[in-house]
Amino acid sequence: MEPIALILTALAAGATAAAKDTAGTAVKDAYNGLKHLLKKKFEGDALAQAVVDAKPEDIDKAEGLLKTKITEFSVERDTEILRAAETLIDTLNSESVIQGGSPYVTVGGNFQGILGNVHTEKGDTHITFG
Repeated sequence: MEPIALILTALAAGATAAAKDTAGTAVKDAYNGLKHLLKKKFEGDALAQAVVDAKPEDIDKAEGLLKTKITEFSVERDTEILRAAETLIDTLNSESVIQGGSPYVTVGGNFQGILGNVHTEKGDTHITFG
């Protein structure tokens, strides 16, 4: 998955999962770890830091701004942040399977970015590629 799409997907899925009462400690820790790294990278830019803290239902509204900030601060080249995003997605998938569900986030193919919208519906994050 393209780095910017990976970061956006992890942040949106993590925000949605962490907001649920059923979210485990591992998910919350991985999500908070990613947020911490992003906010550290965006140090000095209060708007970018605020976008990282957006509520799950507001993540899709902030996607364009977040993409701009990711590019502006070269976040997509930060291997520590990319590893944290991958770890979060892996943790979400592991916890979902342990709870008897299917993988929380399924990623495959060669994506050049998210085309379409990221929106929250009934607590689940849906990403539509088109």
